[in-house]
Amino acid sequence: MALLEIIHASKSFGKKTILEDISFTMEQGRILGIFGRNGSGKSTLLKLLFGTLKRGNIKMRINGESVSNSEVIKNKLIGYLPQNPFLPRHLRVRDIIPIYYSGQKQQDAIFYDPEIAKIASRKVSELSHGERKYFEVLLLGHLDHPILLLDEPFTMLEPLQIAAVSRFLQKLKSTKGIIITDHYYNDVLAISDDNLVLKDGVMHQVQTEDDLRNFEYLRKQR
Repeated sequence: MALLEIIHASKSFGKKTILEDISFTMEQGRILGIFGRNGSGKSTLLKLLFGTLKRGNIKMRINGESVSNSEVIKNKLIGYLPQNPFLPRHLRVRDIIPIYYSGQKQQDAIFYDPEIAKIASRKVSELSHGERKYFEVLLLGHLDHPILLLDEPFTMLEPLQIAAVSRFLQKLKSTKGIIITDHYYNDVLAISDDNLVLKDGVMHQVQTEDDLRNFEYLRKQR
């Protein structure tokens, strides 16, 4: 049984169709990469799944049960990492962790991560982009949601930070289904099990860089 089933998702803004009859499935233990050029609807799709984009058509099943996107946040079914920062800038890293986790074991899993231990005493406003993004991924990844959506988790990270996020996600996927969209396509392809590309509102299955070129996500080599 698929962990997540999306059936006939569609979304328009005025007369412009962004998503047209999108359907796909995802299983626990797998990472799904979704590619598409800017404006193709990747972030729109994630927001539609998460329920923060209310107006749109979507049928969704999680573990075989029909779910409306209005239930997703309330029932903690899907975790979502947006592109933009969301953590309070005035708080220190060590003070944010208890806001998300009450149990000591859960707190320790984040606090004693080698990368987090280095920045625990600093305010969010004092973190680099990569440090903040890594912290955000860990915070959301350790929550109990069976599905995790990540919008550009690699963008503008340093190579060592990308490697750290990749290791964490590969370990995490044993307990979740993970969807990633990011223009750092090589880093997504390196850890994804399945891949889709959005073009003209329609989803297509892809596997390789050549497939991405054929659907004009990447420029064809001369």
